[in-house]
Amino acid sequence: MRITADSKHVRIPKIGEIRIKLHRQIPNGHTIKSATISRNSGGSYHISILTHYEIDVKPIVPQPNKVLGLDYSSKGLYIDHTNTAANYPKYFRKMEVRLKSEQRVLSRRKKGGSNWNKQKLRVVRLHEKVSNQRKDFLHKLSRQLAETWEAVVVEDLNMKAMSQALSLGKATMDNGNGLFRTFLGYKMAERGKRFVRIDKWFPSSKRCGACYKINKTLTLKERVWVCEGCGGIHQRDENAAGNIRAEGLCLLGLA
Repeated sequence: MRITADSKHVRIPKIGEIRIKLHRQIPNGHTIKSATISRNSGGSYHISILTHYEIDVKPIVPQPNKVLGLDYSSKGLYIDHTNTAANYPKYFRKMEVRLKSEQRVLSRRKKGGSNWNKQKLRVVRLHEKVSNQRKDFLHKLSRQLAETWEAVVVEDLNMKAMSQALSLGKATMDNGNGLFRTFLGYKMAERGKRFVRIDKWFPSSKRCGACYKINKTLTLKERVWVCEGCGGIHQRDENAAGNIRAEGLCLLGLA
């Protein structure tokens, strides 16, 4: 007996038919290989279906004007080389007041009691809502970029280390940049496009985009700076995104 699925049910060997709410229709030509059932801390059950399919995607040779450079932004997810921000809605920040209130109530309940379990479930579901909102936004944004651009260039940052910083930790965990890059990477690959990561030590913020002089004294707090070499005035994030894009063009052989 094999695993089968339609829009309302999935049939699994030894378990039988299970009624489901299908998140995404399984495309024609996909063969179901396995199914994994899991239960999250909020009490919801999910089933992940693994399928096998053949793809015939011809690699696209990107044109220089269709290459996008992205600089990480703790507040807004990213700034691109055209000075356009992602305008991430900061779902956790919006939910933070309500979360604190519910967690205070939880702290006053007797641990292990029925009221404690009910209140814990409320807190867990608020966190789950924030997580679902974040994933939905990142999926839609990464899909939009993957369909618009032929190549996207980012820095290969250590997001785990950045999330442990006292000043940036909460913002880094909220915007989900690591998850965004994962989504964007496979969406670009599915379309035969390029997703390029440059070295994290590349001086994208400190290098002048006009004369390439390095500003070694630039601090994190300086959002606008003047190049000592050519006198150019730079917006920190826009200049960094431009340098990231320029380095990506070199790696792609388009410079």
